[in-house]
Amino acid sequence: MRKSDADRPNPARVVADADVLAADLLVGGAPREALDLVRSHSWVELPASDALLAESERVIERCSDRGLAAAWRDRIERERVAVSHPTGDHPALASAYQGNAAHLLSLDEELRSARTGAKLRTRLPVSVKTPEGFSRLFDPESLYTVVEGGTYPGPDRDPRE
Repeated sequence: MRKSDADRPNPARVVADADVLAADLLVGGAPREALDLVRSHSWVELPASDALLAESERVIERCSDRGLAAAWRDRIERERVAVSHPTGDHPALASAYQGNAAHLLSLDEELRSARTGAKLRTRLPVSVKTPEGFSRLFDPESLYTVVEGGTYPGPDRDPRE
């Protein structure tokens, strides 16, 4: 039996784990490049639960200061698609499941391991990638054709605003 489109993860939905969200702000590099790809396209969404944002905010505060963490939280609240979070679930995995995301970006080697991937595939059809891997594979032009239809107009947002 063929899965309906409603049961399939949305390839234009990308979840970033707390480590990637914090590194985007504090370090740059591959995490920022990957999330800039998301932010550059209004039709690509970033699902995130309150628990995921709270975890990210704690990491940012520990690595910098409370003011920067609070400013980051204000901005990310405007960028994310809010999703529910079942008590006790892993913040990024819950956000991917509840947000029907096809992609999960993480720096956590255990989360990206083959063993974890095999376990996840039985419940959650999400691809866990490094930010570098996502940036290499993400093809907005072909994805636009599938998700939105028509001719790809190119990036339609400034990722730094």
